Amino acid sequence: MERAHKRLRVWQESMLLVKMIYDLTRSLPDDERFGLISQMRRAAVSVPSNIAEGSARQTKKESIQFYSIARGSLSELDTQIELCEGLGFVTSDQTVNVSTRLETVGALLNGLIRFKKGRTS
Repeated sequence: MERAHKRLRVWQESMLLVKMIYDLTRSLPDDERFGLISQMRRAAVSVPSNIAEGSARQTKKESIQFYSIARGSLSELDTQIELCEGLGFVTSDQTVNVSTRLETVGALLNGLIRFKKGRTS
């Protein structure tokens, strides 16, 4: 049985974001393994995880709470990407690619939250 969250485009796009972040963090300095690498990977994984959990919740309020947590993780990841560029760990091209994916996931997530807020149950 396929879970409902797997049919959500926002979940699918956020899974691609996780892959991008894992690929990107492989190029960061080894001494960042317990710093930015760990933080960025946790934030990235948090996005589809919270979308999945939100879609499994019974109430609108609970679902929106988990979708909002996913949105917060996107903001955290955006900040970490900016830090990586500012510290010279990634190129501006890499930043643009990840930022584009962040914007896509963010827009889809905002749409999902708006949709949920408009529902009565």
